[in-house]
Amino acid sequence: MNSRQLELEKGSLMKVVNGHIASPIGFHAGGMHSGLKRKRKDLGWLYSQVPAVSAAVYTTNQFQAAPLKVTQESLAASPFLQGVIINSGNANACTGEVGIKNAFLMREWFADQMDFQEHEVAVCSTGVIGEQLPMEKIQIGISQIPAAEGLHHAEDFSEAILTTDTFVKNDCVSLLIDDRYVTIGGTAKGSGMIHPNMATMLGFITTDAKVNPSSLQQALKMTVNDSFNMITVDGDTSTNDMVLVMANGLAGNQELSESHPQWSIFLDGLKMICTSLAKQIARDGEGATKLIEVHVTNAKSSIDAKIISKSIIGSNLVKAAIFGEDANWGRIVNAIGYSGVTVNPELLNVSIGNIKVVENGLPAGFSEETAKEYLQSENIQILVDLGEGHGSATAWGCDLSYDYVKINASYRT
Repeated sequence: MNSRQLELEKGSLMKVVNGHIASPIGFHAGGMHSGLKRKRKDLGWLYSQVPAVSAAVYTTNQFQAAPLKVTQESLAASPFLQGVIINSGNANACTGEVGIKNAFLMREWFADQMDFQEHEVAVCSTGVIGEQLPMEKIQIGISQIPAAEGLHHAEDFSEAILTTDTFVKNDCVSLLIDDRYVTIGGTAKGSGMIHPNMATMLGFITTDAKVNPSSLQQALKMTVNDSFNMITVDGDTSTNDMVLVMANGLAGNQELSESHPQWSIFLDGLKMICTSLAKQIARDGEGATKLIEVHVTNAKSSIDAKIISKSIIGSNLVKAAIFGEDANWGRIVNAIGYSGVTVNPELLNVSIGNIKVVENGLPAGFSEETAKEYLQSENIQILVDLGEGHGSATAWGCDLSYDYVKINASYRT
């Protein structure tokens, strides 16, 4: 019995643990350099020992990339997936019929290599838009993927999916359900082209829980709305974004669904993983130096709270002020005002950290020096109290620095 289990047995039903995408029972992952990038890993794979109930949500961008269409076809055939193949460095987006054919070839080659059914494979790509994939390199790379059980190179997988990211993004949680230890692991990539509109990134979540297919899809959709859909870096939504969850049932619990007495525990674990990954993406925004959290309370509804929190976190003026360590609360008020939500200005209170800057719609006396000292921190909170109801929401983003322009001015070169 390990320390994680001992801690759970002391009464906690959920425990954050040091794990990754391959921590749940029966999942394996890896990555390699196949030549799509000059040096860094660019081909990753993830698979389960047995077919896993799977669910996904996709970008709302009208120019959906070819891999997303192939993955959607796989899940339309059956809610079970057994593997995922992904390349970075090339998005295979806006590549026409050739791009579709190449995405299907990636699915076929990976299925053959791993002895899976083709419809049990999801395909993902991320990188530069409008260029055809170098299929010979990908085919050679896939042919070198070892199919041996016990492969746990999850860090290689996390590295292989990165583009402009500066660090890998992982998290893991252990749950006690039906007296069984259930694990949920996740990894994601995202740094630029991040905006709340399904989530502009790639996210992969695995669990050894047994979950009803329709319940899993609903759980993912609901959880994404409160996590990945509440982050922004630059207001751009990409063509390749997807969040995928796979549940292989090897933990041995009773099937989870809305009628299961411990369904809420599973939901809490899934939300914890998605929120953690979302915040890591926001912190790794291109050129970012700070993570910003906007918490809106006492709105007329949770929908209003979400709209306002996303309006503030998406404001370039707010983001630039945070980068400059300037407590320019007028920019926060401005973002609330153009959010489209009707508010009562006379009830508005705004704080930056624990420093109140607006009280009942008017400037609050505060020390600029104290505020600047707080804004030198890496984690910044903006608290907005609308005083009109019980709705609340939290959004995450980052500051806007000089380096964001540098990174995106030379992305293809």
